Amino acid sequence: MDRRKFIKHTAVATASTTILNFPIYGKNAPSNKAVVAVMGVNSRGAYHAKSFSKLPNVEVAYLCDVEDKAIKNGLDAVKDASRQPAIIKDIRELVTKKDFDALLIAAPDHWHAPAALLGVANGKHVYVEKPCGQNPYESEMLVQARDKYGKLIQVGSQRRSFPTLIEAVQEVRAGAIGNPYFAKAWYTNSRKSIGIGKKVAVPSTLDFNLWQGPAPRQDYRDNLVHYNWHWFWNWGTGEACNNGNHEIDCCRWFMGVDFPSKVTSSGGRYAYKDDWQTPDTQVATFEFDNGKAITWEGRSCSSYPIDGSGRGFIIYGDKGTLVNKGGGDYQIYDDKNKLVKEIKPSTKLDPNNTISATGDLELTHFTNFVETIRENTKLTAPIEEGHKSVLLCHLANISQRTGSTLHCDTTNGHIKDNKAATQLWKREYEKGWEMRVS
Repeated sequence: MDRRKFIKHTAVATASTTILNFPIYGKNAPSNKAVVAVMGVNSRGAYHAKSFSKLPNVEVAYLCDVEDKAIKNGLDAVKDASRQPAIIKDIRELVTKKDFDALLIAAPDHWHAPAALLGVANGKHVYVEKPCGQNPYESEMLVQARDKYGKLIQVGSQRRSFPTLIEAVQEVRAGAIGNPYFAKAWYTNSRKSIGIGKKVAVPSTLDFNLWQGPAPRQDYRDNLVHYNWHWFWNWGTGEACNNGNHEIDCCRWFMGVDFPSKVTSSGGRYAYKDDWQTPDTQVATFEFDNGKAITWEGRSCSSYPIDGSGRGFIIYGDKGTLVNKGGGDYQIYDDKNKLVKEIKPSTKLDPNNTISATGDLELTHFTNFVETIRENTKLTAPIEEGHKSVLLCHLANISQRTGSTLHCDTTNGHIKDNKAATQLWKREYEKGWEMRVS
């Protein structure tokens, strides 16, 4: 019995003999309190801690990080909260604690799936930021873990909780633009060179062994922590999984497609010559058996916008077009390109904000997770949907790295007849850190 059900059961039993001073079934009842822990609190995780602590009847009980400055950032984020969280640096110790309900994961990409697996295996619901795996094997394993352990896994694809985009999907499904057959997504930024890193001593404030965790060990370098790990294959997943994931997910959602039949990708590290390994320029195409396709253009080092926005997506139908410019906004045009409906942004979009590009709109997604824990609704971005979307991003990277066109099994997205590409379906793990659904 989990913590919340235990409290509810105990309260009901006690109520038979005692007059209690709190409502058992009200929204503020102890059995409705959601207690969370946050892993990775340097930037995005600190935002998690601050945002969740402000939700009704939610407490942040623990912060987990391996670097002292990050821990301070997390503590500063919740300094005004009614409860001050405890600090536990090792996620393996944290998940054994019995006094919280859910684990929120905003650590580097190589930790997302391993931490999520540790969470559900120890009876915790999980909110995991995108990408929900460092490779296809990991997110696929999380679907299996969800089924085995019976815990919720919500993916940080927050646009699926935006009320206006839910409305937009319903309109497309009802035929507002006819048959949606093609989608285009994009992301632009003006990231600078990360230079050539020097191997230096690990800072005394960082537990680099625990930071690397499941990743095979490499030497510390001075251009890695905190953010540049995104551009190294040993820890990160590139811009496709870092930002492309959001709009690619929206395209798949609006188009009603699952696994692709064919994937191609072109691009490379063009803007600078430095340690950056993943593409800074990438154009990927995903084809589906039902006569539909999606493209994504990523330009990490050229911020010139598309359709006036640094990020967004367009859904093309045979009777019209839907345009989104990165937030909760959308426009619908008829087949003669006449504007027939416009929903303007409710908050200002900052497409390059590494903490929160869409601001308070994200609270709808956090609320959805908490209300699903309370059994009042269903997840808008469950792990099976997160896996399908991030798989497209991974397949784009695999196509890019192998220089090959990928042909996929449309029932599960697995790569067919390509040994080099199939070897990138999963990663090597540091000995003793292997992922398993036991």
